[in-house]
Amino acid sequence: MTGGDPGDTFPRLLLQHAAVRGNRPAVREKDLGIWQTWTWSEEAAEVRAMACGLAAQGFKRGMNLAIIGDNRPRLYWAFAAAQALGGVPVPLYQDAVAQEMVFVLENAEIEFAIVEDQEQVDKLLETVERTPQLQHIYYDDPRGLRNYPHDRLLALDRLLEIGREFDRANPGFYEQSVAAGQPDDIAVMLYTSGTTGKPKGVCQTHASLLAAARGGRDFDKLVPEDEVLSYLPMAWVGDNLFSYAQALAAGFTINCPESGDTVMIDLREIGPTYYFAPPRVFENLLTQVMIRMEDASKLKQALFHYFMGVARRVGADILDRKPGIGAGDRLLYALGNFMVYGPLRNVLGMSRVRVAYTAGAAIGPDLFRFYRSIGINLKQLYGATETCAYVCLQPDGQIKLDTVGLPAPGVEVKIADNGEVLVRSAAMLKGYYKRPDATAESIDPDGYFRTGDAGFFDADGHLKIIDRAKDVGKLAGGAVYAPNYIENKLKFFQYIKEAVVFGNARDMVCAFINIDLGAVGNWAERRGLAYSGYTDLAAKPEVYELIKTCVEQVNVELAADPMVADSQVHRFLILHKELDPDDDELTRTRKVRRGFVEEKYKVLIDALYAGRASQYIETMVKFEDGRTGKVGADVRICDAKYLPAAPARKAA
Repeated sequence: MTGGDPGDTFPRLLLQHAAVRGNRPAVREKDLGIWQTWTWSEEAAEVRAMACGLAAQGFKRGMNLAIIGDNRPRLYWAFAAAQALGGVPVPLYQDAVAQEMVFVLENAEIEFAIVEDQEQVDKLLETVERTPQLQHIYYDDPRGLRNYPHDRLLALDRLLEIGREFDRANPGFYEQSVAAGQPDDIAVMLYTSGTTGKPKGVCQTHASLLAAARGGRDFDKLVPEDEVLSYLPMAWVGDNLFSYAQALAAGFTINCPESGDTVMIDLREIGPTYYFAPPRVFENLLTQVMIRMEDASKLKQALFHYFMGVARRVGADILDRKPGIGAGDRLLYALGNFMVYGPLRNVLGMSRVRVAYTAGAAIGPDLFRFYRSIGINLKQLYGATETCAYVCLQPDGQIKLDTVGLPAPGVEVKIADNGEVLVRSAAMLKGYYKRPDATAESIDPDGYFRTGDAGFFDADGHLKIIDRAKDVGKLAGGAVYAPNYIENKLKFFQYIKEAVVFGNARDMVCAFINIDLGAVGNWAERRGLAYSGYTDLAAKPEVYELIKTCVEQVNVELAADPMVADSQVHRFLILHKELDPDDDELTRTRKVRRGFVEEKYKVLIDALYAGRASQYIETMVKFEDGRTGKVGADVRICDAKYLPAAPARKAA
């Protein structure tokens, strides 16, 4: 093959891996309880067949290919197949309903789609009246599709057969197509979550993604022997970086779980060395651990709590290899590692984890400290879809619980006069698809991307994110109001799954709470508290008292900081239903659509600020089968204890 650096585009990198480590595992998938493996040579051959099949069907350079489904080897190969032809993969969130997919399918002018199974086929067929340009749908799993008489459908197996026939009839075509690719070609189009409007297609090039992938690879010394579990949505920039770009940059193995329900089992079986999860996953894991400990014997509970005390005291410092830890503490920690921490890491599937990352939302200091204290090298990173999830990283030995680390290698970060974080690097977007206006608005004249986040650097040069810049406001009295900061403090409690606070231009802060059904349900069962479902449990007086203690603990923490002391929560209610992406209250990445929630639940907000003790509300909900219905409840409103602010400390 001629044309271009062998490592400057993803298809060329794939051919390089097939030549250098052809017999090493590139990807695994668990199917019917059995792990199946494909080597780099086998992956390269499958990608070649898929690309040739698409070409035979009319897919050309510059076209966009929709990819929809759970993490599956063939769906990852579809990325490389489209790129090999000069096309652009456009992954969609697999849990999106048909109506949500229509905008992306129309906006990206999708003619070709590769999907996982019948569920995704059904959703695409539901859109045909609005997406007449979508003429080719290829499916990986044929179950349930045998009798689908539709001229747009074709099994992926058949596409690969067509591709091999095309390859034999057109020798040299694939090599020429790959050689024609350029580093500045668009490698992927990822749609933003659309918290405030229609999603935008973020166009990232091979060069930008590889800059982020190689920067992260070198920073954390990722090697071909590393293993990662690929289970997060393929439409999310983090998965595209960790499970696709970095895998090709470093040559390590990605592992696809059997299903979303088996992730924990598969995690333990694979024992990845490199792991990523949003804070919610780490919170859920810890919740499960604590629930299991409540079932343990008194002796086991005593051992667990004793050695966790040791871990909290010295575990993180031992992980960071800091000096000054006494021999007695080291001995106790070693004993705790044998009796508690090691078995706990094994239960979590993290026995072999060398580096673990979390991002996407703030992680509670106590949660962060817990994982690091038991020997898991958990770190935070900061980035955005427009920066290939690559802005700040935490170096080993320099971990701070309340920052997102230092600017990553090759990244320039500065703070604008209004407090907004600005970023410039080789890993930035080429532009928003068909939105030159939005592109111009997002990048300043000096080439810095406006992140929309408010933050500042601490004395050591670590970046601390406060909130979304547009969400930072002021209370009626003039005090700074950062809703995300307060919400994250509330969500640090295992019993609180989601929180939405209000207060901008108002005289006090009030909050909506979603309880965690699993954690609160377990708590209720242990106290003999019967309930029939979420709505019933959320209304229990005992549950309100439980959540009140959490809210008041947050108020204690807020009162201790003069800067945010006025943001203590005065009143709260527990919503009668869980906020749900299907009801448009959350994005597919589980970010709150704040404006939508404020409008939908205006009657409850008014009741909070009017001093009422309760408010009846009926809410429209969407069910998984497409039906709609109403959930009604008389929502109780509770007052929380408000503390006087701590006096500001005088400068020395």
